Amino acid sequence: MRPLIKTALPGPRGKAIIAQDESCTSPSYIKEYPLVADRGQGCFIDDVDGNRFLDMMAGIAVSSTGYAHPHVMGAVRESLEKVWHICGTDFYTESFSRLCTKLSGYVPGMGKKRVFLTNSGTEAIEGAIKLARFHTKRKGLMSFYGGFHGRTMGALSLTASKIRQREHFGPFLPGVVHAEYPDVLRRPEGMTPEECGLEAIRKIEKQLFNRVVSPDELAAIFVEPIQGEGGYVVPPKSFLKGLRGLCDRHGIMLVFDEVQSGVGRTGEMYAADFFDVAPDILLTAKGLGSGLPIGAIIAREEVMDWTRGSHGSTFGGNNVSCAAAIATLEVVEKILPEIRQNGELLTSGLRKLAERHPCIMDVRGPGFMIGMELADPVTKQSIPNAMAELEQMAFREGLLLLGCGASTIRFAPPLICGPHEIAIALEILDRCLARCLTPSS
Repeated sequence: MRPLIKTALPGPRGKAIIAQDESCTSPSYIKEYPLVADRGQGCFIDDVDGNRFLDMMAGIAVSSTGYAHPHVMGAVRESLEKVWHICGTDFYTESFSRLCTKLSGYVPGMGKKRVFLTNSGTEAIEGAIKLARFHTKRKGLMSFYGGFHGRTMGALSLTASKIRQREHFGPFLPGVVHAEYPDVLRRPEGMTPEECGLEAIRKIEKQLFNRVVSPDELAAIFVEPIQGEGGYVVPPKSFLKGLRGLCDRHGIMLVFDEVQSGVGRTGEMYAADFFDVAPDILLTAKGLGSGLPIGAIIAREEVMDWTRGSHGSTFGGNNVSCAAAIATLEVVEKILPEIRQNGELLTSGLRKLAERHPCIMDVRGPGFMIGMELADPVTKQSIPNAMAELEQMAFREGLLLLGCGASTIRFAPPLICGPHEIAIALEILDRCLARCLTPSS
């Protein structure tokens, strides 16, 4: 299977649907390019006019098992023929209990765990804020510049990725402070990556803890083990290990936001295992349900000590979503070695492209969480509109890409992506880079 463009983009049916959409939907939607999806198979999506695209972004790292995966579809169909909904907060179902059991078995370094099921990543963040405050009896929270944790008010208070996500929505949750996330690519000359991570920890202790907030007032530090929306920024292991030590010294809960990095995305089931750092609370969503809405708060048993009725959800742990999540995890568990292998293949291919296209400043990330940063080869500064230009050109060639950060293209394909799809993506990307991004762009 290959991309196939039959019409102008968008085609006639696509144009009609876009016109209808634009007449009645919120202007806050971004709509990166005029894709009007109709159906999918594996790593490919067909639009309503019969054009076929290779998807290398999986609906922002959501369609983890690709489209129409038979194991996931079978589980969903079976669930639909039973009970769709009964409210997991108030009653019991087998799929709810099975999923919680499965999730509590990952990241063994956390010890015995308990699980609360949500509808989304931002809802998991909100619940984790409550849980950390309940457990510690503290109110303060810390997160990092460049971090994205969601758009509801508590999650948005932690988010510091793009100003348009925060502008005019304040005042935000009180007691939130932000710290610098280590940028290995732009570290001072002579500093090693590990030293860069340790320097970020020293700044927290010397600046924030001495001038802004007492560590004794912090309930939790929220961190993405790999920043997603912020640019697929991969920190040195010393940074996350340093955060673990800092939290241990001050009784602060370490919360890993693995909404984007979890469910096999890094080649490990969770990035916590990739970095060999165990948080107190781990949050997961996005790829957990292969496209059906579900998330989870996974916490050490002694941390998840909130009392009966103190937190709940009407739809969290919906039966159909639970069935999809169980099936998704079963698929991903079996292909983790392939994710690592194919991720290395894609990374290698992108680095070879960088030899021919000097606008590619960096290729980074484990598994299928890979960032390709674009910059002027002379100034090393971001190229204005580079992401949008490359996204649009690739779209018209049948390749779906999505940017993040200032000028990084994220590669977060379905985890079933193999050598065939990777070769096609690299071929199209090579052509697009040659045409749309030059040193003078």
